[in-house]
Amino acid sequence: MSPGILHIIGAGLAGSEAAFAAAEAGIRVVLHEMRPRHLTPAHQTGLCAELVCSNSFRSDDWAHNAVGLLHAELRAAGSLVMAAADRAQVSAGAALAVDRTAFSESVTSVLRAHPLVEFRAEMVPDLPDPDSGTGEWHQIILATGPLTAPGLAAAIAARTGAEQLAFFDAIAPIIYRESIDFSVAFMQSRYDKEGPGGDNAAYVNCPMDEAQYRRFHEALLAGEQTQFREWERDTPFFEGCLPIEVMAARGLDTLRFGPMKPVGLMDPRTGTRSHAVVQLRQDNALGTLWNMVGFQTKLKHSAQADIFRLIPGLEAASFARLGGIHRNMFIESPRLLDTQLRLKSEPRLRFAGQITGVEGYVESAAMGLLAGRFAAAELLGADLAPPPATTAMGALLSHVTGGHLANGKGSFQPMNVNFGLFPPIEFPPIGAPIRDADGKRLRGEAKGQARKRALAERALADFRAWNSGWGQVPAANVLVASPT
Repeated sequence: MSPGILHIIGAGLAGSEAAFAAAEAGIRVVLHEMRPRHLTPAHQTGLCAELVCSNSFRSDDWAHNAVGLLHAELRAAGSLVMAAADRAQVSAGAALAVDRTAFSESVTSVLRAHPLVEFRAEMVPDLPDPDSGTGEWHQIILATGPLTAPGLAAAIAARTGAEQLAFFDAIAPIIYRESIDFSVAFMQSRYDKEGPGGDNAAYVNCPMDEAQYRRFHEALLAGEQTQFREWERDTPFFEGCLPIEVMAARGLDTLRFGPMKPVGLMDPRTGTRSHAVVQLRQDNALGTLWNMVGFQTKLKHSAQADIFRLIPGLEAASFARLGGIHRNMFIESPRLLDTQLRLKSEPRLRFAGQITGVEGYVESAAMGLLAGRFAAAELLGADLAPPPATTAMGALLSHVTGGHLANGKGSFQPMNVNFGLFPPIEFPPIGAPIRDADGKRLRGEAKGQARKRALAERALADFRAWNSGWGQVPAANVLVASPT
């Protein structure tokens, strides 16, 4: 007897990961995607897992960075998104950045080739009744992301009984490499950190002296910005993705301690550190497109080119894409969802991805993988416990489902994975000295790095134990890289 059909609405990173996880478990999946028939303000194609805000999956260092640890857990779980990212990787120092087109094409081709995944290019305007239409809408994963279509958003709001929360997210400009002046700009990674291929010059750096920086800062503050509609004006920005001009308005030196910090970079022509530095990261495998790191913006297009051409080395910059802004929405997950990502008031509905209140590509994929596994287990009549809170996935799931609000205090806001979400570790015992392999006592930053590694090693051990209970065998057409 067939275990039933799983309908997944939305083929972004979360929906794609959920579809693959469930299909690999033997579940028939119907994947609904409204693109390219109906595009969002941020998307340009009908490909699965299209990347919008950036092409970076951030740090790949599993031992000292929570997102790198999440990479490792996803790889261990046979993640489709991470396998595609590894295949489409471009140079970015210690970060994992990808050729965005190659990445999305890879995800799309694997899903379209899967015998248990059926694509339906359509907008789902409402949430069907369990036995409506083609039937078997008994298990649904809503992975429509922060740009959910109005009709479906209204249906979700009606079922949750609460007004949806919202925030703005902005997109950084992309520049053609050939238009960068390398008599001024130079190639270097911060602190000369090497990437997987041994490349320690993975970023384009545009140096500024103090006068140039002040002129640029003044131009940002004076630039004409996108005007919000009345109903959008009270919507807060996500702190991890603030527009460049919003950061500039917080103070003269805010950018110099943020995306334009000069530390760890030395101009090879002068042998000195600049007052501020603008970094660009490779955006495609050919190396022809470069993304302005941290330069998401709500400036009007007419103002962007003039202002960004004030940056030394970008005076003649040609833009493949200017920055933009779109409205992101998320639900109040801690109140609405259980630990299986089901809507408490209607358990046939699960949520995955950014709409749950996680922020970031990798975090969205992780919620997709969990939702896909939870739904598949339920359809197969199995009991799948959530991953331990000591793991990156478990910590993120705990944030989404309300563990941090157990005392009823605080408010729910979108969150990237970070070690602050993990339960404390008592190895070495709290208060005891931490020593390196040579017995030398560690202090300050070195002590913090050692504790992060201890958290990461505990997480990987606990995750492997949880993952072995799933018994997943990765598909032959997906290359799975295990953490070292």
